[in-house]
Amino acid sequence: MEIGRGKSGRRAYAFDEIGIVPSRRTRDPEEVSVAWQIDAYRFEMPLVVAPMDSVVSPATAIAVGRLGGLAVLDLEGLWTRYENPEPLLAEIASLDDVRATQRLQEIYSAPIKEELIGRRIAEVREAGVTVAARLSPQRTAQFHKAVIDAGVDLFVIRGTTVSAEHVSGRAEPLNLKQFIYDLDVPVIVGGCSTYTAALHLMRTGAAGVLVGFGGGSGHTTRTVLGVAVPMATAVADVAAARRDYMDESGGRYVHVIADGGMTNSGEIAKAFACGSDAVMVGSPFARSTESPGRGYHWGSEAHHGDVPRGTRLDLGTIGTLEQILYGPSHVADGSMNLIGALRRSMATAGYTELKDFQRVQVVVAPQGH
Repeated sequence: MEIGRGKSGRRAYAFDEIGIVPSRRTRDPEEVSVAWQIDAYRFEMPLVVAPMDSVVSPATAIAVGRLGGLAVLDLEGLWTRYENPEPLLAEIASLDDVRATQRLQEIYSAPIKEELIGRRIAEVREAGVTVAARLSPQRTAQFHKAVIDAGVDLFVIRGTTVSAEHVSGRAEPLNLKQFIYDLDVPVIVGGCSTYTAALHLMRTGAAGVLVGFGGGSGHTTRTVLGVAVPMATAVADVAAARRDYMDESGGRYVHVIADGGMTNSGEIAKAFACGSDAVMVGSPFARSTESPGRGYHWGSEAHHGDVPRGTRLDLGTIGTLEQILYGPSHVADGSMNLIGALRRSMATAGYTELKDFQRVQVVVAPQGH
């Protein structure tokens, strides 16, 4: 599309601009499987809880694991900066909006303690659930050994935008391909939002690629940096890169994980319809009664020291983790029984397996239609 005489742009779509088309054949929701497997690790549901202090503590990571999912612990968060972050989490929940960003910057300026990295990972591992932990690309070289030594199962390298070809005149950038090759654990890396960027990340040997800029409902990257790619288009483009990389590599499958921008069960279903293998979400879980954020939600972008690109949201609480995942739901806005709604969406479209559901027909359906 022509934006002006000197600039053209492609039309892209957000999840709320598309709709899933039901087929001529429907299924019983009870016959639908939403199981997901990446590398050697199998989960009964394809929802990954985002590495945000407001939703993932060692305790909630264990709880989600026991419910059949995966929660990613942020190794640059409060749990690796403070012996006991509970008083600070309570303080964050009590701040007014004017003071919140500055106080978050102050709290998160405390140094990361390497010994706490090992301790938090061990705490989750001892519970017998799959352990996933996140570092940013900037901290991966510094702390990755402590993470591996502690026995992490899935290593997540997550930033607002991660490229396989970062160029820096100040420091030697992380060589993702060499780094992943040297590790003995599967790596999930992102975010990215284009076909080309995803293809390059897949060539590093990553087991999974995150699509999106993270942060979702709480991030202000579009406002602060002007960077934005609507998620429906981004996921579909990265899914195309997965297909082409399979041909290029002789059959190696890289998982596509939609990351952020999904606040209800309908948007989660559309992420799979656009080609996702799993989704990474934060805000739906921030509303659980077990949430460390006590109904408030924020990501790592919210406390960036120089250019904060996120806000602390007051979402309130609506139910337990189990109710949010499996119901029963007592609201009609898609915020509870996320797995039940996904099963019903797949059943309505006539699919019983997630990989088959990626082929479902979708239409452009502007919001309100």
